[in-house]
Amino acid sequence: DMCSFLPYTVNGLQARTFGVWTLLSSVIRCLCAIDIRNRTLYHITLFTFFLALAHFLSEVFIYRTAALTIGVMAPLMVASFSIMGMLIGLQYLEVEALSQNKKKN
Repeated sequence: DMCSFLPYTVNGLQARTFGVWTLLSSVIRCLCAIDIRNRTLYHITLFTFFLALAHFLSEVFIYRTAALTIGVMAPLMVASFSIMGMLIGLQYLEVEALSQNKKKN
């Protein structure tokens, strides 16, 4: 029976690296929330959710180092719903950029 996480596959360095990645992605996401109209920051933030989704899916289905427990499904759901929401929001960001360009001309 595989637990949600195989402890023998992680050392301190890997745990700290994952912690730094989590902190970095949360800073990027907070900055995007503050400046939601910054298109570059919006795209970078969207990319962090794609990276998180790919990471957790690969750990479950490719490397088989994680099982589909609530501890793994939670970040999968957050990343998936965030990607969907941000892709919908991206359409509004594009429309707003077009209307701003029309006002300038």
